[in-house]
Amino acid sequence: MTSGDRRLTHLTASGEMHMVDVGQKEVSRRLAVAEAFLALEPETLALLRQGGLAKGDALAVGRLAGIMAAKRTAELIPLCHPLALDAVEVTLGLEAEGVRIRARVQTTARTGAEMEALVAVTVSGLALYDMVKGVDRSAILGGVRLIRKEGGKSGTYVRPGHEEEDV
Repeated sequence: MTSGDRRLTHLTASGEMHMVDVGQKEVSRRLAVAEAFLALEPETLALLRQGGLAKGDALAVGRLAGIMAAKRTAELIPLCHPLALDAVEVTLGLEAEGVRIRARVQTTARTGAEMEALVAVTVSGLALYDMVKGVDRSAILGGVRLIRKEGGKSGTYVRPGHEEEDV
């Protein structure tokens, strides 16, 4: 969809939902980067830094959950095309007020990997929440957003404020 084409592609002219036909689109290298943030109490962050959670390595669980979720996106989001993913990288970085979760997804396909990256950070955050909920029920998962996408007819999109980031 170009900036001048503002229609919802999953709706027909009569308003019925459908899976977009991508059969005529060119295969190209696709990249998508998304992020989310899990806000935590200071005590919970200290436990994460020390590896002191009773359930084990919460960051490893969150990372693995994000990778697995990216691979299963078409099963979770009704109108997504199943994609063969070339690479999925999920990183979880401890910050002053929580954990920044970032996913980088690559594929060579007829459609982009934005949904895979968004699902990866969301499920990673939910898995991390599950790991810490016993000590921090006030944790908040939010800020889920696309940071960058490359490839396809519409080209590159970079979220304003993220132009200089190394993806």
